[in-house]
Amino acid sequence: MTDIQSVQNPVVKRLKGLRDKKGREESGEMLVEGEKLMLEAVEAGLAPSDALIEAEEEARFAALIQRMESCGALVYAVPRRVLEAVCDTRTPQGACAAFSLPAPFTAAEAPARLAALDGVQDPGNVGTIWRTADAAGLNGLLLSRACADPFSPKVQRAAMGSGFRVPASVTDDLPGMLRDLQARGYAIIASSLRGEPFYEGCPHGAEKFALVIGNEARGVSDEVMALADVRLKLPMRGGAESLNAAVAAGIMMYELMREQ
Repeated sequence: MTDIQSVQNPVVKRLKGLRDKKGREESGEMLVEGEKLMLEAVEAGLAPSDALIEAEEEARFAALIQRMESCGALVYAVPRRVLEAVCDTRTPQGACAAFSLPAPFTAAEAPARLAALDGVQDPGNVGTIWRTADAAGLNGLLLSRACADPFSPKVQRAAMGSGFRVPASVTDDLPGMLRDLQARGYAIIASSLRGEPFYEGCPHGAEKFALVIGNEARGVSDEVMALADVRLKLPMRGGAESLNAAVAAGIMMYELMREQ
């Protein structure tokens, strides 16, 4: 294991650049922070390239270092100030690494039970929906390009490892992808404030579906809404006019999966 002392080191600069979407797109890699998520990424089959370990914590991370090296990663010991410069969190967890981005799936390869996000822009919402999809039993996440980048550190922290268990795919043409899925037998289910009552209209037992959750302010886009086989509205019995996107998604995902 090699020592790095300077934040100007090319490896450090490269990993720091992965905090930004442009850096991820140009390199085809993402920054993963913390031992737990690094091991989750390895289990998901993602390949690490460079890893940074806090020098004073080397003994504690002995097993992680061995795992990273066995996967072909170059592991570097760094002082805490270097980790603080690289990591997105104010209090780094002592380790981080660059991992290859997962390949997007096509309509032909898509999992059967999808959450489809149409312009969901808050990283916390995207990560929470991802995590809840995993817990509820959905097995794929489809995102429009207007969504928060699912491979950003903020989204991955909110997803709590589900980002490596449930595959995600970002598309430049969400309506086109949904049409392709529809042709393959998927039910397109959209959350809508003008939809039919959720509990009466929820298609329990649908074998293949894409549940569309819209932008926090504008909801599902008109083009996507026009494709929907089912439009559903959650009941609002109090004074609230709407729910947080992640909360609404969670309720709908669990109900969709109730009889499966």
